[in-house]
Parts: sequence; structure tokens; C-alpha cells
Amino acid sequence: MAVTRRSLFAPLEPFDHGYLDVGDGHRIYYEQCGNPNGKAALFVHGGPGGGGDITARRFFDPSSYRIVLFDQRGAGRSTPRASLTANTTWHLVADMELLRKNLSIKKWLVFGGSWGSTLSIAYAQRYPGVVSELVLRGIFLLRKKEIHWFYQSGASEIYPDQWELFIAPIPQNERHDLLSAYHRRLLSDDIGTRLAAAKAWSIWEGATSFLHFDASRTKRFGTPDFAIALARIEAHYFINHGFFSAENELLAGIDLIRHIPAVIVQGRYDVVCPMTSAWELAKCWPEADLRIIGDAGHSAYEPGITHELIAATESFLINK
Repeated sequence: MAVTRRSLFAPLEPFDHGYLDVGDGHRIYYEQCGNPNGKAALFVHGGPGGGGDITARRFFDPSSYRIVLFDQRGAGRSTPRASLTANTTWHLVADMELLRKNLSIKKWLVFGGSWGSTLSIAYAQRYPGVVSELVLRGIFLLRKKEIHWFYQSGASEIYPDQWELFIAPIPQNERHDLLSAYHRRLLSDDIGTRLAAAKAWSIWEGATSFLHFDASRTKRFGTPDFAIALARIEAHYFINHGFFSAENELLAGIDLIRHIPAVIVQGRYDVVCPMTSAWELAKCWPEADLRIIGDAGHSAYEPGITHELIAATESFLINK
């Protein structure tokens, strides 16, 4: 019997929002939606630098969940925008914990996709006692082979048309190391150079995020404010290896979180974060429930992925 796929919950507005001073000159935007007395859940956005998305509120039943969303340092509505100062994985992990304490939440479900999965795992490994469950999508472990696949050679073989647009701002003699070439331009003092690089970088990500190309969603990636924040912060993190002390730091730390109930949702045809990473994570973490979506790419808004993410958040209400 065919299963009717779940779709997003109805649009909703926050019952609370504001800014939290996290130090180092940064103020992060946060909001709360749904039931103030419900099960707490934190949505962790991708990028890094992607910022919040109002549609992300809709993966959770608002009658049962207290839904918390925030924009990471330099991203979205947080200030200063696109700032790289004191902006590392461990600053963001500390920000998440400060936000939890500020909102007087004892434990919360942590939900993150793509870079959001990276940060969610890092947070859970640092603070395993405050994470009730994990819902992870499009696994990204920020290893050299993952960066090389998407920004040097790999995804380029599947999207040669979009790849030509991506490499266009970079001279031939610098294309042997595209990450470094982009990083230099994204830190340039010339706004024109920064913007051209940021738009090419960001549009490449948007164009490859869906199994079927979605021009309407890709359009957002080319808007100047979004592109600058996404590209600058991503390049900053990637050239610094995510600020991890070891290549496989997250896999090595799995024993710290194996007791946490977890669902991993992965599109089989994810070009941005290929399925190998989700597979390797699940092999290290057999207790986690790996759900492979056979007709999906990277985005949380692929129908099969949306269905499984909502099924996961619903199951953690039933089993609480």
C-alpha cells in the first residue's frame, strides 16, 4: 500500500523573539513558536552562514512542540552580518548552550541538516546531557574529502553546466585550489570582487541542492545579502577544517552520544552531502535509525525527506 507522504504543518508566527548577546560583539537572533509548554526542539540551520528560514518552523507539530530557531553568528538576522570575528564551531556550540539556559529549557530535541547536522552532532557531543533526541538530515562531517567533492572535483562531473558558472570568477591558474581562490576573493577589500565571488559560490550550492532543479529556490541564493553571508562564512569554516582538532573528530566522538535516540534522513542522490557520510556515521552508530530516501537530493524540502523528518519529530512525541 502506498504511503501518503506527510507535508509541512501550516505557517505560524513566533510567540516570542529577540536577540541574545553572546559576547565578542555578536548578537544572535532567536524566536520561539508553537506551544510554550510543549516539548522543546531546536532547529539548527545549515550553511554555515545560511541563516533562518521561516518554513523551518513547520517541521514540528505546533500544538505539541515549543519550537526554537536561531540565526548563527554572522547569519540571517544576527549581527554583525557576515562577521568572521570569533566565529568558529565552538563559539556556535557555546551560543546554543547559552540560548538553552537563557530560555530555561532543561532538555531539547536538536534538529539539523547539512551543516546543521555537523553542528548538532558537535553540540550533542559537548553537551550530551541536555539533548533528548537528534534528528539529522544530509549528513556533513566537514572532512577534506567532502569539501574536495563539492568544491574541487566530484559534483562537477554531475553538474558540468552549473560548474562552469561556479569556476567562472576564478582564473585558470588558480583553479587547482578553488577553495583558497574563493577565500581570497571573499575576504577582498573590493566589494565588487566579494559580491561576484559570493554569488557564484552561493548559486552553485542552490543549484545542486534539489534532485530536480528548482529555479525559485535557487533565486534566493543569488541575493546579495544572503550570498555574502553564506559564502564568506562557509569559506571561512571550510578553509579552517571546521575548527576541529582531527579529521574524523565527530565520528571519533560517537560513543558520547550513542545513548541519544536519533534519526538520520539522507537523500540517496544528495550531491551536496553525498550519502557516504551518512552511511559511515550509521556504521559507527548502529543505534541510530538511518532512513534513505530513494527519490531525493539534498534539500529538506524534497517531499520524501520532508515526510521522514516530520515522521521523526512525530515519533519522538509518541515515545517521549
